Amino acid sequence: MKLAKPRRSDGSLLSSLPWTLAALAFALLPHLRYLPFWIGASFLACAGWRMLIERRRMALPPTWLRATLALGGFLGVLGTYQMISGVGPGSALLAIMASLKLLETRQRRDQFVLLFIAIFLVMSALLREQYLWSLPYLVAALVLTMTAWLRMSGDPGESTRASFAIGTRLVAYAVPLAAVMWVFFPRISVPFWAVPIDTGSGTTGLSNHMSPGDISSLSQSGAVAFRVRFEDRVPAPRERYWRAMVLYNFDGRNWSGNEPLLSQARNLQIDVGGEPLRYEMILEPNRQHWVPALELVQGWELSNTVMGRTFELTRVYPIDQRISFTMTSYPTYRIEPELSMSVQGWYLRFPHEQNPQTSTLALAMFRQAGSPERYVDAVLSYFHEQDFYYSLQPPALGSNPVDRFLFDTRKGFCEHFASAFTLMMRAAGVPARVVLGYQGGEVNPLGGYMIVRQSDAHAWSEVWFQGRGWIRVDPTAAVAPERIELGYTDSLLDGAATAWGGGTPSEFLHRIRLSLDAMNARWNDWVLGYGPDRQTSVMEMLGMVNPGWRKMMLTLVTLVVTLTLIVSALLMWRYRPPRPDRARILYRRFTKRVGIEPALGETPRNYANRAQQVSALSATAIHATTDAYLAARYGGDAAAMLRLEKSLKTLR
Repeated sequence: MKLAKPRRSDGSLLSSLPWTLAALAFALLPHLRYLPFWIGASFLACAGWRMLIERRRMALPPTWLRATLALGGFLGVLGTYQMISGVGPGSALLAIMASLKLLETRQRRDQFVLLFIAIFLVMSALLREQYLWSLPYLVAALVLTMTAWLRMSGDPGESTRASFAIGTRLVAYAVPLAAVMWVFFPRISVPFWAVPIDTGSGTTGLSNHMSPGDISSLSQSGAVAFRVRFEDRVPAPRERYWRAMVLYNFDGRNWSGNEPLLSQARNLQIDVGGEPLRYEMILEPNRQHWVPALELVQGWELSNTVMGRTFELTRVYPIDQRISFTMTSYPTYRIEPELSMSVQGWYLRFPHEQNPQTSTLALAMFRQAGSPERYVDAVLSYFHEQDFYYSLQPPALGSNPVDRFLFDTRKGFCEHFASAFTLMMRAAGVPARVVLGYQGGEVNPLGGYMIVRQSDAHAWSEVWFQGRGWIRVDPTAAVAPERIELGYTDSLLDGAATAWGGGTPSEFLHRIRLSLDAMNARWNDWVLGYGPDRQTSVMEMLGMVNPGWRKMMLTLVTLVVTLTLIVSALLMWRYRPPRPDRARILYRRFTKRVGIEPALGETPRNYANRAQQVSALSATAIHATTDAYLAARYGGDAAAMLRLEKSLKTLR
């Protein structure tokens, strides 16, 4: 007859269950910002429900209810992500699994499953973020999980401090083995730990369209877009234009990048001159296809990347992991000095029925200027001399946004000026387009590299002149020259934030921020970027010439075996049985002379009573030796040890 499982809790898990819940909660912590709110709430509800069951000896939920909750959780994940594979859905399903597993935990062995799930949650957090703080979090999570494991399976009388010390010691023993395997395990061309970073959405904010307010909202983000290390000279701030994409289509409000189908031969119309700039770029994941590059890029070492028809770099696959590559750019260049009339027409189109005031103003200014070059200067002077203001918080524009900006609000961010300038060019018959990317960058003196943040996102214009090609014109420089000359961050620290409608950041906090970023950059170079080239450099530093994979594998196996033997020896020495004391040794000699083995659990006095009945030794000698042993072993009597030795010598 099959016995039914008891549904009621007996309270046996009351001491270890809080530790299991703490390990699960700590493992789930870095996932919460990416998971839907209802998953975190479900975990808290299930954890509280399970603790209530254990405290009040209540019945566990029936099978049908757990099955219904599991199906609901699965459908909820499927409905949220529209899939069940990937880092986001996978971590969500793990969190749901841990939550529902709590509701069927009856014995301590069920807690082992929960702790295994906690370890998987900790490891999956590395698929989302691999920043410097991930290392201390990983160590802390492992120590907490090991402590929970020991609290669950160890001696009930063991203190929490002892369990924590043992868990910490076990993790410390594993550190040398992990470090050796990390350094010496042969690397492949693409590190196998460099999995796509799943952020759930793009982190850049730049897209293939632009409308007033897009970039101004992005300016509040201090997230790093990319880092750059220059081989020779660092370009001046006015030269730091990082081209990302070109927008040519204007519908009266929005600019988009629907490029016309033109011949690939256009890419050959590039003339470069001057000294090139060579640099290494470390690009953060942005889930976009475009690759920002210093104008004008002519060489790049990034696979599956091509130059588009408007001279921007595009990658075949979205950038969903941190990548590092080298590039070469020429600050002096000339592109497309000749354009057919049909191509020029693409860069003259705009809806004439919208923004009529702008068109009227543009035609009047062009007639007065007399030539395209003078007209460009006239429009820039117009922005500089009139009451236009660079603002981090521009007002809403509504319909006919360019008219409203030029004639009413006159407050805007870079996209407002670039949009208005480009439309004024087209209205006067000058081919023009908008370029999106980044402008500026801050040199971090602690790391010797440049940081380009999302707050450096920028929009500028390009106009086309016969024989000269496309010329970069930044109308923002006419209104807020400090934004271009100093860069966004330095301008804020220099006091421009108040005039732009923002607050001046703390210079002290900014220095701390630079220090942390320098540490993160080192982490990226030596840990996340530890590929074949970096490994070869480390091997050569250690004196290993021409380190092939066979030599590194042999070294790895030798070091792992050696460290394993050392750790094993340390463990054996630490947990060796205690040496018997002098009194114990002498008492063992006494029992051998008596000729009778003590029974298991038999006290010395009971043994003496039994020995005097069967042994040839005198009862007086047996009891005298026993009394001396008890006094020496348990009484702390130093003279008793001498009596025990003397009594043992007199035994015959």
